[in-house]
Amino acid sequence: MKIIVSEIPEEGIELELSEDIRSESVKPAAPVQASLKIEKAASEVFIRGVVSGTIELQCSRCLKTFTMDIKSRIEVVYHPAESIGRDEHYELKSDELDMGFYKNDTLETGALLEEQLLLHVPMKPLCSPECKGICPQCGADLNISQCNCDFSEVDPRLRVLEQLLKRKE
Repeated sequence: MKIIVSEIPEEGIELELSEDIRSESVKPAAPVQASLKIEKAASEVFIRGVVSGTIELQCSRCLKTFTMDIKSRIEVVYHPAESIGRDEHYELKSDELDMGFYKNDTLETGALLEEQLLLHVPMKPLCSPECKGICPQCGADLNISQCNCDFSEVDPRLRVLEQLLKRKE
C-alpha cells in the first residue's frame, strides 16, 4: 500500500493492513498483518504499531523448512530522502537506527513490513532447540535415525592436541 505523505491528516491515520510480501530476503507463509498509527509532523512521518506474520525458514542444523511466527512492536521515524543530501554514503548514528527514508512524497508500507520481518529473523534459525542436525559424514537426519558412522578417526591437524590431553592425564 502506498501512502501519500502530504495527504496524511493532522490527527494522523490508523491502518489495519494485510499484505502479501514478495521478497528474496524473507518468505512469509501467509499475508503479513499490521496495526499501525501514522502521524506526520512537518516532513517527518512517525509510525507506531504491531506487525505479525508467519515466515518460512530453513533450519541451520537439519536443513528442513519450518515456519515461525513473528510479532513485533515497531516505532519508526521516516524522513524525506532529500534530507540526507547528495552524499553517496550516509552513516546512521546510534540514535537514528529506528529511522527510514521515503522518496517522492510516497511511503510504501510493503517495504516497512518486509524490513520488520527481516529484522526479527534469527541469525541461526532452528526448527526446535533439541534439533540434532545431520551427520557430517553420511548426511543422515539425526532427528529421525542414528547413523553408524565411525567418529574415532581424529583430524590429523588436531593430533597435537590429542597428545596434550594424554600428557595432562
